[in-house]
Amino acid sequence: MILPILGLGAVSLVCSWALTYLMIRIAPRLGFVDKPGWRKIHANPKPLGGGMAMVLEFAIPLLAILAFIGLSQTQFVEAAYWMGVRRQTPMALTFIGITLLVHLLGLFDDRLALGPFLKLILQLLCALALTFCFAQIRVLTALGTVPSIILSTLWIVAITNAFNFLDNMDGLSAGVAAVCTTAFLITALTIHQWFVAASLALLLGSLLGFLFWNFPPAKIFMGDSGSLVIGFILGVLTVRTTYLTPGVEWGAGWYSVFAPVIVLALPLYDLIVVSIIRMSRGKSPFVGDTNHFSHRLVARGMSKRTAVLCLYLVTAATSIAAVLLPHVTSPFAAILIFCQNVLILVIVAFLDLHQLTTIHEYTIAT
Repeated sequence: MILPILGLGAVSLVCSWALTYLMIRIAPRLGFVDKPGWRKIHANPKPLGGGMAMVLEFAIPLLAILAFIGLSQTQFVEAAYWMGVRRQTPMALTFIGITLLVHLLGLFDDRLALGPFLKLILQLLCALALTFCFAQIRVLTALGTVPSIILSTLWIVAITNAFNFLDNMDGLSAGVAAVCTTAFLITALTIHQWFVAASLALLLGSLLGFLFWNFPPAKIFMGDSGSLVIGFILGVLTVRTTYLTPGVEWGAGWYSVFAPVIVLALPLYDLIVVSIIRMSRGKSPFVGDTNHFSHRLVARGMSKRTAVLCLYLVTAATSIAAVLLPHVTSPFAAILIFCQNVLILVIVAFLDLHQLTTIHEYTIAT
């Protein structure tokens, strides 16, 4: 199953690349552009619509796979996989449908600038619809149905907004999402979560195809129609994944459930810190500004491209440890992984929150 799944990712990448290029040509003619503003870092209007290319290259192939296996006989598809996909089909179709609704929400926001609280309420309703209808999309089910639904819904909405917040610099949200998706894809393949792995491969291909045109200096933006969908898909798939290797009991590997928290540590950190800064200044956490970690790195002298690459590397550093977590058999080793990632975030916090020093102040101090 590994090679066909990776093949799906390759097809998605090529098609996403082509569709994104098409949107670069079409969007300006439709007036679908992101204009410069006081909190924007680009000086000229940029085409929007990259999110549309990504969503189409995620949803259409997934629908085609479901249709092919649903209509095929077992002699064309191995019986175990055929039955597995048939069982997953209602959940998968609902997932795709609600993902498209989130995409439409983002499109409306890109064009009409919907209020932040209306967007939040609609995101909560979309996530709640999935977690309420499907027990597979819930975490910590041992706590009971209602607490599990609440926690799962909040997690999905948090990740949705984390990647929306990260969409503040060319190539940042898509690139960080690609690193996280790669980590989740490797994990899903190694623990034989085939449906999740196929979905992640399609997402990764769509991200990389778009990132070719979005890496600094960007030729196109994804807009909220892309960043909200990236976070929503990752939020749902991380809940859907069972982070245990086959044959391992829950009691022996319970700490593997924290793998998505470790992989997504940087987006969650940025979401929390920026929200705290905004609220401490009496502002809404959903009103954009330039207080993100990426902005602070640029203020310290980095180029925008270097700042983006720095965030890629931080995400990769946490993700590598998370990939190992489901295969760790010792609680002591798991604790070391947790400590390592805490230290990485502490370093990020020092870089992020330390007061900027001008050259004049530095000269006097030395």
